[in-house]
Amino acid sequence: MRYFLSIVLLAVTVIFYSCYYDKEQLLYGGGSAPCTDTTGVVSYSQKVAPLLQQYCYSCHTGSFPSGNAVMGTYAADKAMAQSGKLHGTISYAPGYSPMPKGMPKMSNCQIAVIKKWIDAGMLNN
Repeated sequence: MRYFLSIVLLAVTVIFYSCYYDKEQLLYGGGSAPCTDTTGVVSYSQKVAPLLQQYCYSCHTGSFPSGNAVMGTYAADKAMAQSGKLHGTISYAPGYSPMPKGMPKMSNCQIAVIKKWIDAGMLNN
């Protein structure tokens, strides 16, 4: 009986630790490649909107947006950025619900692109 319990405990431990991965950027993207998307002025229409469309708009547009967080237009996206919710959620900051829900975290480079757009005044360019 003791041998059986030892085997079960070992199996559970192996299964539990096999799911652990401490290299977040390798797991979720970003890696060690330099982020070239943040050089110069970050364009809302060319850089930011495509990222938001890929990661956010499927849940946060339409008549019943998830969490009543409306996105999908420049005005709505700017309002989300101005409130701090956009960067807080995509960067997994404490106090914010990590987004995108059910998908991998955006890469550090993608987050940096959105952050640079926010820091530059959220221009509609």
